[in-house]
Amino acid sequence: MSSISIGEDYPRQQARAREMLQVYRDLGHAGAFGAIMIERDIKEADEAAMSGDLARMIRAYAALKEIQ
Repeated sequence: MSSISIGEDYPRQQARAREMLQVYRDLGHAGAFGAIMIERDIKEADEAAMSGDLARMIRAYAALKEIQ
């Protein structure tokens, strides 16, 4: 089993979160709250990546991975 680093998986999780955001938006009113929460997580992940703060990026990465 190969291991994937956060550096490799971080952009994949960001892309996956954006895909999930669209799924929630497509649900209309029923997905509105979920979309808001995903938008928040994406924004934090983007800002964390730009900041270079590793601890913040790890927290953001964990949040992205939780999106279902």
